[in-house]
Amino acid sequence: MPNLIVVEDDRFLRVVQVVLDPNVSEERVAAYTDFFAHDEPNFAGWCDKVRRQAGSLYPADVLMVETQEELQANLAEARVLIVEGLSIGVEELAAAPTLKAVQKYGVDLRRIDQEACAKRGIAVRTLRRRANIACAELALTLMLVLARRVNELAGRISVKALSDLGYHYQPFDRRHTPNSNWGRVPGLKILYGSTVGVIGLGEIGREFAQRAAAFGMRILYTQRRQAPAEIEKQYQATYRPMAQLLAESDWVVPFVPSVPETANLIGRAELAQTRPGARLVNISRANVVNRAALLEALKSGHLGGFGLDPLYESPGRDDDELLAFPNVVMTPHIAAQPRFNALDDLEEMITGLARAVA
Repeated sequence: MPNLIVVEDDRFLRVVQVVLDPNVSEERVAAYTDFFAHDEPNFAGWCDKVRRQAGSLYPADVLMVETQEELQANLAEARVLIVEGLSIGVEELAAAPTLKAVQKYGVDLRRIDQEACAKRGIAVRTLRRRANIACAELALTLMLVLARRVNELAGRISVKALSDLGYHYQPFDRRHTPNSNWGRVPGLKILYGSTVGVIGLGEIGREFAQRAAAFGMRILYTQRRQAPAEIEKQYQATYRPMAQLLAESDWVVPFVPSVPETANLIGRAELAQTRPGARLVNISRANVVNRAALLEALKSGHLGGFGLDPLYESPGRDDDELLAFPNVVMTPHIAAQPRFNALDDLEEMITGLARAVA
């Protein structure tokens, strides 16, 4: 294997295999051609374009691995490693005598021993993922929609339409007053000055925190280990234990991985700890929030609003009970979109690696 690239088996990183490995299965190529078709109808042309920029990386044997043990067992002839959550330390480097570059699929290098890589002259590369930025943007979008009740009010611009919603028009005395909110819609909010509780200050959580700070929000966060002081300062985030974060936050936004430990992370006990009227926006997997507990909190009025992407079911159902709540907004798994976020990320990664190993 003169040109072996070992890649952590993430579904988007499989595209590296599609682009660089001539022996990739036709079934996988067809699946990704279909997956990208609505944004990139000429996926084959995109692959050809990236191959022309891949230099000595193409053609390659691309081996996908799932576990740390699989990674360790396949390092002997590896020229490039691409990882998202797996670790690269002294032990891994000792088993990889031909290694030239390590690519992190993200920017957090906590699991990569940079000093050990530098001693070996191994390039370490990061990638600020556009998909993570898009997820942070959608979280804020859902928050803004809920704060201004846009999902309820969009297109409701006539007296009759607002009356149908229960808002009965009565003119202001314009000789003295402005005319803003002439529909007299109550309960509108702004993000500025409110408190958002971020569960998980990882890569997406940090992208979100940057944007929340720009809106003038107070940012609290919780996770298994408190972040270093310099990270807290950089993202203007203050650590709180989970219960305290829930009690203090006007908005709660989880950014946690899809692993068994995060299922039902927010259930009845956690929702009961939130302040009355707080809003919850979830762009992690839906089961992070227990559905039965969520419905109870919405029905009781304790929870002031809920935003969700992706859904509890894919595709969703028109009779989903959540759709009956005017303070709920759901979108059909669009957080990381458009597909060009992933395509541009992967093109940047492959072309950057090609320069690093040239």
